[in-house]
This record gives sequence, structure tokens and C-alpha cells, in this order.
Amino acid sequence: MPRILLDDPRYYLNRHVQWLDFNRRVLEEAGDPGNPLLERVKFLAITANNLDEFVEVRVSSFLQRIEHGSSECSADGLSTEEELALVTEVMHTFVRDQYKCLNDELLPQLAKESIRVLRFSELDAKAEQFARNFYNRRVAPMLTPVTVDPSHPFPHVLNKALCISFLLRRRRGGNGKAYFGVVTVPRALPRLLCVPAPGNAIHYVPLQEIISAYAPKLYRGYEILASAPFRITRNSNLYLEEEEARNLMDAIDSQVALRRKGWAVRLEIETGAHADIVERLVTTFELDESLVFRVPGMVNLQRLFHLYEETPRPALKYPPFAAKQVHIGHDADSLFAALRHQDVLLHHPYESYDAVVNFLETAAHDPHVLSMKQTLYRTNTDSPIARALLEAASKKEVTVVVELKASFDEASNIRWARSLEDAGVQVFHGLVGLKTHAKLALVVRQDPDGKIRRYAHLGTGNYNPSTARYYTDFSLLTCDEAITASVNDVFNFLTAYAEQPNYKPLFVAPRDLAKNCIALIDREARNAKRGRPARIIAKVNALVDPPLIQALYRASQAGVEIDLIVRGQSALVPGLRGVSSRIRVRSIVGRFLEHSRIFYFENAGDPEIYLGSADWMQRNLYERVEVLFPLKDPELRRRVTNEILPVYLADTRSARLLGADGKYSRPRASRNGHGMSAQEQLMRAAHRPASAFDTGARKTKRNINGAVYTSSAASAAPDDPTTESASQDSLNASV
Repeated sequence: MPRILLDDPRYYLNRHVQWLDFNRRVLEEAGDPGNPLLERVKFLAITANNLDEFVEVRVSSFLQRIEHGSSECSADGLSTEEELALVTEVMHTFVRDQYKCLNDELLPQLAKESIRVLRFSELDAKAEQFARNFYNRRVAPMLTPVTVDPSHPFPHVLNKALCISFLLRRRRGGNGKAYFGVVTVPRALPRLLCVPAPGNAIHYVPLQEIISAYAPKLYRGYEILASAPFRITRNSNLYLEEEEARNLMDAIDSQVALRRKGWAVRLEIETGAHADIVERLVTTFELDESLVFRVPGMVNLQRLFHLYEETPRPALKYPPFAAKQVHIGHDADSLFAALRHQDVLLHHPYESYDAVVNFLETAAHDPHVLSMKQTLYRTNTDSPIARALLEAASKKEVTVVVELKASFDEASNIRWARSLEDAGVQVFHGLVGLKTHAKLALVVRQDPDGKIRRYAHLGTGNYNPSTARYYTDFSLLTCDEAITASVNDVFNFLTAYAEQPNYKPLFVAPRDLAKNCIALIDREARNAKRGRPARIIAKVNALVDPPLIQALYRASQAGVEIDLIVRGQSALVPGLRGVSSRIRVRSIVGRFLEHSRIFYFENAGDPEIYLGSADWMQRNLYERVEVLFPLKDPELRRRVTNEILPVYLADTRSARLLGADGKYSRPRASRNGHGMSAQEQLMRAAHRPASAFDTGARKTKRNINGAVYTSSAASAAPDDPTTESASQDSLNASV
């Protein structure tokens, strides 16, 4: 039999197309009649936001690499030019489907609920008067119409700003020449205006419609021949020479300001726009036709967030969910005593993030706490965690590592970094060339027995109580000496570049995280060859790193059963005979954003479980400081093994299964209109009676190996996307 080369491009899916496929799964939620109607509108808005970021960063990177003459090929064998052509083709199809969902499904169904988005011409007299008054009071004073001519150059159009273009002709003079006009709509104005409507109806009109209707007031003396709203997306990558920068914060601050003025990478314009308008914009912004997107509706679907938020119809939204409150002690002494007694594992958003905030606030105010150290990657504008660190700075040693290069949160992080510095906090910005993505907090305390101990929080998600309400993540609170000592070593690495030979029991990128993960995968392969229990389950946001994919292929070839729960990109191809026939890949998209990372290794019957901040992609493994941490407490391992992973693997409602052809399909039960949602099960489970802290495993009838995969499922054709590996009975037994 010929030798199989695991770096063969046929064994890899294109990572960028896979990301766009993830966004399509979000779009499927917008089209799913099983979701509440306004939640479907919100899902559509999310797809628009996602696509914006993809264009700003990924498409921009393609164009830059082409400009620089890059000859690199992707793992699936495509040149940069081929990738860009493929991606733009997929994007055009996706955008058509977005507007099909909006115009053919959502808007008609909203109309049935007496919620309408109207054109200006459809307004009745009362609504038109309201819109006129709004325009005269709020809009007109903020608009600056521009007519482009030799003395009035084309105005600079900011990134993703709504603009309206006009084709004009002077009523007097001008010799019949056509002029080009542009109005930039200030961001401070709402893009959808709610206007008076009869009865209980709710009516909106897009702002672009109002401005276009009153454009003759802006261009007096001109005849308006045509108009069209448009939007330009610009390159938003930051370009930093960190080693040359005297002050990294100032360098990033200036780059963030330039982001609004980067070169254009996409034009969105209303379908039916006059050809002269399109030609002028394409020429002005030097865009290829493939990057022009003609859309039959508002040019920014993100604005549908406004419709979701402002429409008071709770019956058309998800029922409210209140996270379970986990109380750890009633004061500082009892909280830290509880952590000395046992580790606490929290599963967000099912268990409230308040317990983490309380841990940090208690430490900030506790006079027995000597010092606090914290990483901040993304946090909310009014962060109680940052406020706690500010308050602590006057009473104890406080060190914070603020990642200034967190994409699209740079400005917020710079503001927090300056506020913390002003309060006396020692603020560091991590290491040159590496982003600090690890989620760590370390508290040093002198306890009542006189001993000085370390306490730590390690997480999979950001220190952001707002996003913790709808991101799934884990938090570990621990006093374990080995873990807390290693957390301290990681902080020394971040503040002084003081490297350790290893960071056991933690895995730390870029030092050893990838190497250790591959070693654990290889260990499972050896166990399978020796007839010992072998199993791998990994839940990540993305899987695109070729060395890790090849390790998983080798393990599959050795006989290891592998289940991968990959929310977004998976470059791994499952179900290939002789390569990945024992690997199954599923993606779960639902009410909450799946963000937690879980790594389960059977280890010949003595399972090891790691959680952490890192995905299996190059940037996490080699370009960031990341941490995976073990669950050492057997009760916590049993909880994840028996109560959490089986639920994800049994999902037949929100899951999509990846086939060997690179396409995702819903499980059979879901296609029949039935199925079980892992997130809904976990929401229900969160409020059942439990012991203190809710950290241990509850009684179950089967563990993950017994409950999740039956012998018939394991032996089924690996590339059959309808093969179900878990039954509802198994799930109910586990939960």
C-alpha cells in the first residue's frame, strides 16, 4: 500500500472558506423558523458584523500579500490569488443569501407581526411629518453635502460610514454636465427611525431613505438625476514595528486612528445604482469589480441590531435566562477558606460570572491581600474588574498586563491602561511580537494561620462580565500550589521575559503548548496500538494548524476515536479512508456563542482534561501567550466528562456535522424538525438542586465513553453526516 503523506493538500480544507462556512451556519439560524423572529433578525445582523471584520482583516491581508508578491501557498495548495478569487466568489453568494433571507423571509414575517421597515414613499401623512421634523431638527444640521469638482475634491470616506451618492446637473449653466455629489451620514444618527404607526404596529424607515427624500434641500440649484447609498470598507490591520516603537501605546493609538483611513477593500452599493455612480466610486477607490457588492436593501445589515433592540416584543425574543448564582463564602475569610478546601469550576453563562467579579472585588478590598496580578485582553467599557483594580492600587501592589493589540478593542484597552497607570498600577503591555491572550488573575494573601498563599483564577474567556452573559466559557478558581506557582511564573514571563524550562502543570504558548498537545495526541495513538483505552475530545473555536492536524490524522490511523467540536474553521477533513476515518467534526451554533476550549485525553483509563484560552491555530500556538490548565480535582473532571461533553456530543438541534466533502449538514433528527439543543439542556440543568459551589460531578448512569458512542455508531461509515453517535436516552441519563 502506498505511503500516505499527511501534508497532501487534499487532506486540508481552506481555512478562509471554512470561516465563511461558519458565518453561513449563523445565517442558517436567521432562516430557522424554530428561532424567535427577532432573534433571527439579530442572527442576520451578526452575520453582517462578522463579514465586515473578515473583509477588514482577511481580504485586506490577501490584497497586501498580492501587492508584495507573496508566493506562499495555503495548506490546501492555493496561491494567494486563488484564495482571494475563491473567497470573493463565496462572499458574493453569501451576500445574495443574506438579502434573500431578509427580503423573502424576515421582512414578510415581521410584517405579519405588524413590524415593518418602510420606504419613505410608503409613509402616511403623520409618519411623513414626523420624519420631516426629525430631518429638520436632527439630521440637516449635521449633514455636509459635497459636489465634486476641481475646487472640491472627493471627500475622504471613513471606514464603514454610510454615504449617499448623487448624480447631479446644474439647473442653470453647467452645459448639461453631470456632477457627482456625496453626503456622509454622521454615525451619531440612528440608521433606522421609528415613526408613528396605527394601533400596535411598529414602523421604521431607514435614514438613507429620509436623506434621499430631502436631498433637493441639500442640493438647491441642482437636478438630482440619480442617487444611491453606499459604504466603503477599509483595511483595518495594524502595522507596527514593535521593536522600533519607543512607546507601544502611542504607536498603537496612532495606528488605530489611521484604521479609519486605510485603503478601500470593498464597496457595498444599492442594487440598481446608476452605472455612472458605480463607475465613479470604483475608479475613486481603485477597486476591482469582484470587490463591488450590489445589495437589494440597506447597505449595512448590522443596523438590524437597532431593530432588535428597539422593538418591544418580548414574545418574539428568547425567554429571559437568569444564570445560576454561585456563592463562595460570605466574606473574604470564608471565600478564601472555601478555595483552600476545594477548587471551584464555573461554566458560563449557565453559572453567573458574578462569582469571578466577587473574587476579584473581595481581593481588592481585603486588607490581608498583599498583591494582585491580572491580564486584560478585552473588557467592557464600565468594567467592575478594572474598577476593582483601580481601587486596590492605593492599598496593595497591583500589576496588570493589558493587551493593547486586541483586535478592534485597542482604543478601549488604551483608555483602561492609562487610567490604571494614573492610579498607580504597574501596567505592562506583554512581550514584543506576541499578543497576551491568556486569562489569568493571581492573588497573594496572608491567611489567618500566618501563611502566605497564592490564589488564582484561570479562564477560557475574557474578563468581561457583559459578554460572559452570552459566551460559553469556563472559570477555575484555585489555591493549588503547583498551578498558582506556575501562574506566577507566567506573569514573570510577561513582565520580565523570565523564561522557565517548563510551566508544569500549565501548557504555555508559544513555549510548549503546541508541543505538549501533540505529545498527548501521540500518547493516545500509542495506547490505541497497544489495545489500551484511547479517546480524544477537543472543543475549540478553530482547528487550522497543520502539525496538530497531522497528529490527529496519525492518531486516527492508529485507532483512536476522535470527536472534535469546532465552532468555526476546521481545516481538518474528517472521514477519509486510511487518514481520518475515526474522526468526527461537529459545529454548534445557537443562542450563546460557543467560546470555551476543552481538551479531553483518555490516557489509558485515567483521563486528563485541560481547559484554556488557546485554539488549535497558528496564531494561538506560536504568536500569542496562551495558557491551558489541567483540571486536577477528580470531581471536576467527572463533571466535565459526565455532564458537559456528552451534552455537546448529543446535540441534534444546533449541531452541524462536517463531511469528507467539506460541507456541513444538520443531523437527521434536526432535519426532521426535532432534536435536542445542548445549550437548552445546560440552561435547564443549571437550576436544578446542587451541592455548595456546584463544582462536583452529579450522579450519572454512564460516563462519556459509555454514553456517547455506541459500537454501531463507532463502526458506521465515517463520512456519513447523518450517523448519530448519541441517543436522547444517553443524554438524559447523563444530565
